[in-house]
Amino acid sequence: MRIETAQLPDYADSDDKILTTENAVIVLDGASAFRPVPVPASRYAATLGEALQLRLSQEPAADLRAILSESIRAAADVLELTPGDSPSSTVAIVRRNGDQVDELVLGDSPIITPAGIFEDPRLDDLELPERRAYQERLQSGAGYDEHHHTMLRELQDAQAERRNREGGYWIAEANPAAAARAFVRSSSIRDTPWTVLATDGAFNTMIHTGTDEWTRIAGMDSADLFAELERCQAWEAHVDPDATDFPRAKRHDDKAIAAVRWDD
Repeated sequence: MRIETAQLPDYADSDDKILTTENAVIVLDGASAFRPVPVPASRYAATLGEALQLRLSQEPAADLRAILSESIRAAADVLELTPGDSPSSTVAIVRRNGDQVDELVLGDSPIITPAGIFEDPRLDDLELPERRAYQERLQSGAGYDEHHHTMLRELQDAQAERRNREGGYWIAEANPAAAARAFVRSSSIRDTPWTVLATDGAFNTMIHTGTDEWTRIAGMDSADLFAELERCQAWEAHVDPDATDFPRAKRHDDKAIAAVRWDD
């Protein structure tokens, strides 16, 4: 098993987290908060990630949804969080389990394999008018002013009303029941010789700029992956600084990527 990773900014300063075990890779993206939460998203994602890392190390073949449920409960207990008043995080896990590869996604941090993109589209599928409004305003050239931040707070209020409930979307927060709604799949090692995990800050810009050559990216080392993230950051800063071409909540979202090869 060969794991190459890169983050921008680094682990301590990012809401994105990458953690590993002997047979698994965990990628999380703590949601930026434009409304008050009891602890920072970075701390929540780190606490959840460490809980997942511990349980995956102790029970390397256990059910992934069960491990996620236990980890959400543990993080909520440590941070004294209550459902509906907590930061949240996406979760993407890839694990080798004998001759198969197991994958789990909850939230919009996708996993890419030769079979395609494995993702959780439920938040985007809501098609909230608040999202359309801020994106259209950016496309008009309004930029990242104070009104933009007001619109993002309104969007997060709308998302909070639909979080972890039927007809809405599911995410790691303080309710362990959300884990049961994660998407999981398994495939053979032969059919899945490599995987790439990414947070949306990296994935979306790579898709938009047409640099999403996943087979090539899967073969990169950490230095090359970091160079890819820097290229995304440079495009955002110098080509589309006001997000008129690619409307996004922030000029630079945190970025994390992991490339995994299952070498016997």
